[in-house]
Amino acid sequence: MPRLPEARALIEMDRYFVLHAPRQTGKTTTLRTLASELTAEGDFAALMFSCERAKAAGDDYAVAESLLLKSLREAAERSGWPKKLLPPASWPEAPSGSRFGSALSAWCRRCPRQVVLFLDEVDALQGNSLVSILSQLRDGHNARPEGHPFPASVVLCGLRDLRDYKVASGGVSTSSNATSPFNIITQSLRLGDFAADQIAELYDQHTQATGQEFTKDAVDRVFELTQGQPWLVNALAFEVILKRGTAETITAGQVEEAKEQLIRARATHLDALTARLHEPRVMRVIEPILAGTVPDTDDSIDDDVSYVHDLGLISDTTRLEIANPIYREVLLRVLGARAERLVMADPHSFVLPDGRFDLPRLLREFVVFWREHGEVLIRQEGYHEAACQIILMAFLHRLVNGGGYLDREYAAGTKRLDVLVRWPYSGCDGERLMQREAMELKVWRAGENDPEPDGLAQLDRYLDRLTLTTGVLVIFDRRPEAPPWQKRGAFEQATTPTGRQVTVLRV
Repeated sequence: MPRLPEARALIEMDRYFVLHAPRQTGKTTTLRTLASELTAEGDFAALMFSCERAKAAGDDYAVAESLLLKSLREAAERSGWPKKLLPPASWPEAPSGSRFGSALSAWCRRCPRQVVLFLDEVDALQGNSLVSILSQLRDGHNARPEGHPFPASVVLCGLRDLRDYKVASGGVSTSSNATSPFNIITQSLRLGDFAADQIAELYDQHTQATGQEFTKDAVDRVFELTQGQPWLVNALAFEVILKRGTAETITAGQVEEAKEQLIRARATHLDALTARLHEPRVMRVIEPILAGTVPDTDDSIDDDVSYVHDLGLISDTTRLEIANPIYREVLLRVLGARAERLVMADPHSFVLPDGRFDLPRLLREFVVFWREHGEVLIRQEGYHEAACQIILMAFLHRLVNGGGYLDREYAAGTKRLDVLVRWPYSGCDGERLMQREAMELKVWRAGENDPEPDGLAQLDRYLDRLTLTTGVLVIFDRRPEAPPWQKRGAFEQATTPTGRQVTVLRV
């Protein structure tokens, strides 16, 4: 409940509003808890019911009304309320297009308390059905000052913000349409992700129940990987506990292992997100992020950005970045799956006798792979602007992730992708060490200047953050006038603005 303090205040002010957030962030749990608390206090009859059944109705608003009223009645009967609070035994007769509003009025007329409705999964309503239900809510809302019985407060709960409901229903801006079904919505609330201290509080509940503790480093690593996305926060802990039981303290290393397993298993939540990657609206936002380019600036891009934000794929609508490191990795793995299947090299052959990872050899092997498969893969890749980054990441993932880790950083407008290879190995005295190798990826596109100077400066800053002394700058030359294959793929030494000696690879 502390994640949504505004909701109760709006309900007590008799407001109609939207609550939206990505899937599996706690919307339904939060509303169910709020409904239970409001009803227990004695002033409200607060009921949450799902609109999901009505998806089957499509544009048939008469069928949608019937399905919604059936769901509402069943939810009320399951609530355990006294009979006086329940809806009437039968709904009043009314023409299609007004049945839902008439039924709510009949219920409010006989209920001794103020009725509060939470319409969960409201995204299921489509087209004419969505417009019809919202229009009836608007009509009932506007008639309340004249003594018309109707719910005191209505909350529309789903994935999307108010802007996207207008798009979905073919609606127009409320500023130009005074009778819009959306003009009764006073506010749109977004249920946020967990803060770091909320993750600690959640895990402490587990500790209190079982005695199993999470180290501070483990909790910090969970927050770094998830940025507080509630499903991921729970899934990482569940994965560790499933493997380890509740007998031992959970460490950051075990969280890292759980992250890998979670991604490999491609759980339902992650699959549901990645299934949307080829939707045109999603591609228009995600592709510039992967490629580091500037997104389109036409009138529809704001709606697309808002939509992708509501899906939970990006962290905010201003600086376009993937929402968390797990999503960053999943997206590149999914998009690079075709390229990864073509990598035939044995990952174990890249491990040196002292246990370290042979990054120079990996890059030489990539040059051969790129010459053999690069052009074909680029033509097949739907994300053409980001194809170079996707293909190299697939190659790295195939050969590094058997014993090491890849960390990736990218955002729209940066014109680069930062990569950190982390490879654990044992020192001479058996001490556990971590090899770290930093890479910067740039693409030289038609009509642009050579990106090497900017790339060296950006690599310099990246190495500063990592406290490393050297790194690799990879430049993909995609200009029509680029040198032929046989003149590319050589390794050169270059000096960064601060004097670091780094390797430059042009492919």
